[in-house]
Amino acid sequence: MKVAVFSTRPYDRLFLEQANSAFGHELTFFEPHLSFETVSLAAGFPAVCVFVNDRLDARTLMRLNEIGTDIIALRCAGFNNLDLDTASSLGMKVVRVPAYSPHAVAEHTVGLLLALNRKFHRAFNRVREGNFSLDGLLGFDLHGRTVGIIGTGKIGAAVAQILNGFGCELLGYDVTPNPDCEALGMRYVELHELFRQADIITLHCPLTPQTHHLIDAEAIAQMKQGVMLINTSRGGLIDTRAVIRGLKSGRIGYLGLDVYEEEEELFFEDHSGQVIQDDIFARLLTFPNVLITAHQAFFTDTALTRIAQTTLQNLADLEAGRDCPNQISAQSLRKTAAA
Repeated sequence: MKVAVFSTRPYDRLFLEQANSAFGHELTFFEPHLSFETVSLAAGFPAVCVFVNDRLDARTLMRLNEIGTDIIALRCAGFNNLDLDTASSLGMKVVRVPAYSPHAVAEHTVGLLLALNRKFHRAFNRVREGNFSLDGLLGFDLHGRTVGIIGTGKIGAAVAQILNGFGCELLGYDVTPNPDCEALGMRYVELHELFRQADIITLHCPLTPQTHHLIDAEAIAQMKQGVMLINTSRGGLIDTRAVIRGLKSGRIGYLGLDVYEEEEELFFEDHSGQVIQDDIFARLLTFPNVLITAHQAFFTDTALTRIAQTTLQNLADLEAGRDCPNQISAQSLRKTAAA
């Protein structure tokens, strides 16, 4: 199958080409994001392969449909950047990678948590400058702390397993409790109770209209003074302006982000020689208790191998007319929600 691969970086090409030796797809790589402005690059390709910051809104999808593209292969789990209703109405097939390495994201989550708590990043820079003072580096024992995990699917469950090993008390919130988490001693509670009790809150739920700005001013007001907040899921789960106010007031004592709601123009690019124009993001960088990574939680060799293999298998299934377990549509999601 001829496939236009957008938002390509050298590592994408490396892992996709390695995996493609078993499939034989005709892959053409493009560096730009897919959007209405770049959609003409997909002309002549029955399939496009896209990532988290490609914009597949209604008009982009309609244009794709007009130029003969009818398959969209997401090489990620989330699909909040795609208008699934429009894709379904146009008869376009959409496939994704629902699970690649939950451990990669979970381990990065805990890495952010530990670095914020014990201030590894600040200590590293001090020692390099010959400053061995411990002032300002005080942390706390994780053992016995209460961690609230919002979203207890595969990634949330992996986080729970790691933090259980640290001796943390686990609270969970999800529409469907996970028996594996309950077996660890996790107690499922309503959101307001999780906000009130948790010393650390970590987000592992998808971005939907219902979860957009899940962490807003009202939610932050319910949290403990000095709470630690971690987000390695989707940036839109957090109202960034409200979080900045929470940091200024001290309600939020630590903030770890691997995602940002306006990351599209920033992440996966080198802007080191430029002035960042996003004033809100620039404000976040001024806080000493904020640690931000650039959407790299997924970025392990294991995860990239599985992403490439699953993506190409999805395309092979569709090309052969087989049922693809990773195909999604607006109708199938509504049936799942109703069930």
